[in-house]
Amino acid sequence: MATEIPAGTSPFEGRTHPKTICMFDVDGTLTPARQQASQEMLQMLKDLRKECAIAFVGGSDLNKIAEQLAIHGQNVVDDFDYGFSENGLVAYKLGKQLSRASFIGHIGEEEYKKFVKFVLHYIADLDIPIKRGTFMEFRNGMVNVSPIGRNASNAERNEYEKYDLEHGVRAKFVQILQKEFAHLGLTYSIGGQISFDVFPTGWDKTYALRHIEPEGFTEIHFFGDKTYKGGNDYEIYTDSRTIGHTVTSPEDTMKILKELFFTKK
Repeated sequence: MATEIPAGTSPFEGRTHPKTICMFDVDGTLTPARQQASQEMLQMLKDLRKECAIAFVGGSDLNKIAEQLAIHGQNVVDDFDYGFSENGLVAYKLGKQLSRASFIGHIGEEEYKKFVKFVLHYIADLDIPIKRGTFMEFRNGMVNVSPIGRNASNAERNEYEKYDLEHGVRAKFVQILQKEFAHLGLTYSIGGQISFDVFPTGWDKTYALRHIEPEGFTEIHFFGDKTYKGGNDYEIYTDSRTIGHTVTSPEDTMKILKELFFTKK
């Protein structure tokens, strides 16, 4: 249920650090890849919300994020001050939806059909150990492409990730798409274990920052695991408006949060 805030009042005035916000990638940062958050992590986020504002910013759609973070059946956007799915192209503040942007509306239906046709032909001809299905997933503000298919099991995802690191399947695929569709002004962002996102340039995770600007935060901490160039956390991690934290796991995220907000108490 959305929180009602009196007009002219900041909803974060009662926090220990009312002008600070912590923004979190989901996969590999708050949860293991495509798995649920631990009870320890959920409790830490609850405690952190007393200290400062908190937000998730993920590339997946809201339903997938909810599967990982709303494991008790609650509405995930009520557990965070801001919720940014699809890199912030679908945005929520205190449980209320803010705005939405459209990938097809941006590039046009004809160009989108050409892109889909090329991608599916490329994957059909791709020689990799296994393929499982759902090779393209259309989201409101982007397209997610997976050479192995999003129907792969966790074990198959783990094996493919190792294969991809050795053979650079996704990286080569991205290079070809960049050349073939250079005229569309698209960005390709490798994230997670098995896929990469495609979206108009500028629609990376920094898109979410425009939604928090009106609140006037003086410290914006971002936590992510894919902060290297080409990773889907890179742009927001290196943005001049954020304080970036590279993490290696949810446990690493909790360790840094304890050091930043809880050890001095």
